Amino acid sequence: MPGVGSAPAGRTSPAGGPGGILNWEWRNLWGTWVNVLAILAGTAFGIIIGKYLPRRLQTTVTQATGLGILLVGLSMAIQSRNTVLVIVSLAAGGITGEALDIEGHLTALGRHLERLFSRGSSGQLTRAFVSASLLYCVGAMAVMGSLEAGLRGNYNTLYAKALLDGILAVTMSTSQGWGIALAAFPVLIYQGSLTLLAAWLQNYLTTAAVTEITATGGLLIIAISLGVLKIKELHIGNLLPSLFFAALLALWWH
Repeated sequence: MPGVGSAPAGRTSPAGGPGGILNWEWRNLWGTWVNVLAILAGTAFGIIIGKYLPRRLQTTVTQATGLGILLVGLSMAIQSRNTVLVIVSLAAGGITGEALDIEGHLTALGRHLERLFSRGSSGQLTRAFVSASLLYCVGAMAVMGSLEAGLRGNYNTLYAKALLDGILAVTMSTSQGWGIALAAFPVLIYQGSLTLLAAWLQNYLTTAAVTEITATGGLLIIAISLGVLKIKELHIGNLLPSLFFAALLALWWH
């Protein structure tokens, strides 16, 4: 018989009971803080000695990071307890995403923001800030990593993203300067908000739903790794609705 204050059967439980929920949520921002620090450190490194690094070294490190991202995605995907559910979720999500043209709208939004913030300003700082902010925030890895941190307290995806963002910061800051470092603040706000939202939703999702969201997201992370490794560019943005369908189908299925 469950004791007083036990979580309902089949649902994930935040640590510390009701009084510890807030602390548990804020602890899950750790992955985002690591991402922020990686951007700041990468920018400083790039400005100081980045220009002395050979291009082939940067390419090799990026490829190694891509393999790491692939491993993270695989470790998430194999957690599925219902392969059919994941496949249906991806198919339904892909159809929905293509119908809504999510990736196209994200690209258009990025271009609009870049024009908006750069209008009337020829400053390199502004252009670097806007371009880096869009690069770091508009992507499936930021979304999936934040959800994984909030739902399960797992930071592996955000750690991999932090490494990749740090490498990009080194590369970009050698030519664009300190404006790249300013992009760390939108990352903190955007990913932090998604993580806290996911931590709140975690109280209402079954363990099965969280597992299938994780597995479906793992396949999206694998798709990202294919792009980093220059193997195949997929319309990952249009597959993001599959996370919603994974949760919905898992709740219905179980």
